Amino acid sequence: MVQENAVHPLEEVYDSLAELLQAGKEEVLAKANPSKALSLDVIKLASPITLPARIVCQGANYALHRAEAGMKSSRASFNLIFTKPDSSLSGAMDDIQLPSHVQLLDYEIELGLVMKTKIRRPVRVTEENLHEYVAGIIITNDVSARDVQLVEGQWFKGKSYRTFCPAGPFMYWLDPEEVSQIHHLDLKLWVNGELRQSANTEQLQYKPEETIEELSRMMDFDPGDLLLTGTPGGVALKLTGEQLSQLTNPFLPSDQKLTLLLESQAENKNYLKNGDIVRCEIKSPDGRIDLGFQENRVVSV
Repeated sequence: MVQENAVHPLEEVYDSLAELLQAGKEEVLAKANPSKALSLDVIKLASPITLPARIVCQGANYALHRAEAGMKSSRASFNLIFTKPDSSLSGAMDDIQLPSHVQLLDYEIELGLVMKTKIRRPVRVTEENLHEYVAGIIITNDVSARDVQLVEGQWFKGKSYRTFCPAGPFMYWLDPEEVSQIHHLDLKLWVNGELRQSANTEQLQYKPEETIEELSRMMDFDPGDLLLTGTPGGVALKLTGEQLSQLTNPFLPSDQKLTLLLESQAENKNYLKNGDIVRCEIKSPDGRIDLGFQENRVVSV
């Protein structure tokens, strides 16, 4: 339990985030031991999301990001959904590994929603009952290999390498009356000190409540599972509508797609490279909700 820049150890060990969530916030708070508090400065925090966990993601869910990727900026006619494996999870201060074959490594700050309860059937989710399904919120970075994602047409593969989902540094456990703040959080991402992404979750096109309701009609959730809500504008990738159309043409050979993509991005210096530092922050405008920060170094492997 983190309070006032210190970690208060719990008197009981929980084997997973799911087990902790099922115990409930009041019980966990009662078992925190402030007399044994440790400064955050001397602790390396692992991902708060423990294995196993489903990681379900929304794509192209902000108008500016849609436009910069060559899509119409208006809300799409469907909610774009994909997944990442839980093996992509890493800590808020861990290195992001840049695979040797990846030439276009991109960043995507996203608000992560931590699921609170089991879902085994279709459910009706509204702003008023969203607190029954979302336990907390977390910073995530949907790191993406664009030359895999777009050339091979495999979002799962291009976004699923190990360390491609930094999460944390901690989960903010929401009180029921705070859940509405999910719709009013500032997201910011810097690369080497340069602000690249800045937006507010009020700009989400498909909102958390309608997304969870839709997903409940097709899949199960368990406590501790993670829903990534999409990234705002400001990523490295920049495409025109014509370029996107060519890259998504199933009849165009992959080698031609790779040539097209690399040529279209040749003058773009914003892709991540060895040694870059990516910093992410999410907080409410008034500062009352603060998810801390991630700071990850990109390392070639």
